[in-house]
Amino acid sequence: MFAVIQTGGKQFTVSEGDTIRVEKLDVPVGETVTLDQVLMVGEGEQVQVGAPLLEGCAVNGEITRQFKDKKIIIFKKKRRKNYRRKNGHRQLVTELKITGIQTK
Repeated sequence: MFAVIQTGGKQFTVSEGDTIRVEKLDVPVGETVTLDQVLMVGEGEQVQVGAPLLEGCAVNGEITRQFKDKKIIIFKKKRRKNYRRKNGHRQLVTELKITGIQTK
């Protein structure tokens, strides 16, 4: 069984046992979180599609770790104008292990 969920402005296709990286969720490590923004649930030929969300469906997951992702370099330059700007950013990330998918 798989589900398409939405969190942090992004969509993820998950199934039970998967580990995904999402934008930081404000939940401590080891806690259980329920993601209720489910867009699609299916198994084989039987697929339920929401418009836009499915009512009564949820995905349960366990927080395994919170960390900062690797640094992304932002470099801006305009040629012949002596304009250069270098900036960096490290996104806060939550690693989530999917423990179950609930359907209607």
